Amino acid sequence: MIGVAGCGRMGAGMLAALRHSGFNARGFDIRPPCEFGSLATLVSNDAHAFAQELETLITVVRDIAQTEDVLFGGQGFIHAKRLKRILICSTLSPRYTSALRDRVPDHVELIDAPMSGAQVAAQEARLSFMLGGSAEALAAAQPLLDAMGRHFHHMGPFGAGMQAKVLNNLLAAANTAMTRLVLDWADQAGLKEPALLDLVHTSSGQNWFASNFDSIEFARDGFDADNTISILVKDVDSALDAAPKGADTTLPETVREAIRRLEPRPSSR
Repeated sequence: MIGVAGCGRMGAGMLAALRHSGFNARGFDIRPPCEFGSLATLVSNDAHAFAQELETLITVVRDIAQTEDVLFGGQGFIHAKRLKRILICSTLSPRYTSALRDRVPDHVELIDAPMSGAQVAAQEARLSFMLGGSAEALAAAQPLLDAMGRHFHHMGPFGAGMQAKVLNNLLAAANTAMTRLVLDWADQAGLKEPALLDLVHTSSGQNWFASNFDSIEFARDGFDADNTISILVKDVDSALDAAPKGADTTLPETVREAIRRLEPRPSSR
């Protein structure tokens, strides 16, 4: 059985995509199954029952603390008797991720497979995966990845995928902060949001956040400790944790503070 631990905005779409492709996949989440709508019969909050048939674990939880619970703590799926493979899809510190190899039994294959694309890409099975692991391990996992994504980038050995993801997310965080600032300034100048976003999409300021502003579920959110905007702050922290020795971190730290100050943006409609 393939288990998806963490069936939130990304994990739910990934679970649905695996099922759509015919895989025997089920989900685990600490919330009651009734909260998952059409997936309710596929999601369990019973860790013991979930672990019984678990062979491949895909973790899509929020942060290191939740990853610790899933693997070693409250859920402790690392002890599942049939477990053979773990795909780490959460965005975490590369240092933490690489250290997992010494904590996970040798017979369990480890792949770091953080992804990009937001909820809409998970729902449409077109995620981009940044992958770390052996060529053999990735080849064996490719059918699962094909079910959930469209773009696959093998960055190197275990841990390299996470390093690439936090660097990518530094750019995403910077684009988010600057796009929101530009839209606020445009409001003050009397420019219409749709017209400006159309311009940006075909001009030198083009970026993923601006080009997909109306389909990204968190695009208009302000900062809140429990929402996706705050995940960007966590991702910048993860990148800073793995910054080269002596690196100038002024710019990413400034971006992080700008995101923390974001206020909700009203709809233009």
